[in-house]
Amino acid sequence: MKLIKLDAIDSTNDFLKALSSAEELENFTVVTAEYQTKGKGQVGGVWTSEAGKNLTMSVLVRDFLYNNEQVFDLSVAVSLAVSEALKSLNIPDICIKWPNDILSYNKKLAGILIENTIKSDGRIVSVVGIGINVNQTDYNELPHASSLAVIKGRSFDKEDLAVLIVEKLKQKIQLWETSSEIFWSTYFDSLFKKGIPSPFRNKNGQDFMGIIQGVSKSGKLQVSLEDDSVAEFEIKEVKMLY
Repeated sequence: MKLIKLDAIDSTNDFLKALSSAEELENFTVVTAEYQTKGKGQVGGVWTSEAGKNLTMSVLVRDFLYNNEQVFDLSVAVSLAVSEALKSLNIPDICIKWPNDILSYNKKLAGILIENTIKSDGRIVSVVGIGINVNQTDYNELPHASSLAVIKGRSFDKEDLAVLIVEKLKQKIQLWETSSEIFWSTYFDSLFKKGIPSPFRNKNGQDFMGIIQGVSKSGKLQVSLEDDSVAEFEIKEVKMLY
């Protein structure tokens, strides 16, 4: 894989998107940065990270998505790739908090942001941003976050982890046509709090109890409500309280 290492950048996703517009890059080109000044999270959120301590990377993925109905397939593939990479490092109790945060012991280890661009010929080119808490140990202002170093009591090589994640992602994409249902099933089974009564808050600030049943093919969270109906929520329409 082609690896571009940067000391500091506003956003690895923005850098890779601009680079891929300017030149034809090989599939799975990776950009990493020691520090991001404008790291991005889901739907306008911010990803903050201590300089030099964590893995901040973006991966170019093309020739996988062919229409807008498929876009959440890539989220599933990336979530499983990151989860498997962390499990291979013996990080315990890994689960996926919808849509694609990776948790251990209910603490956030990784976030994923996928941005898709439709080219003039109809192709969809994706830039997959992945942020993983690796060697940072101070999370006093982030009570729901943790890192590999905190959990395992040792430091990790960030570049080795980046290579491992990309290899896992390549495997998922290469096997997708024959194994997509298995991957989706694994994703469902890995969902944080699936099948457990949990408190939620909707976009209007109203709290309610619900039970996660699954995720639709388009990526909507399916929640069983107290009146036995099932509601579907887009990203940022609902927040789990835990």
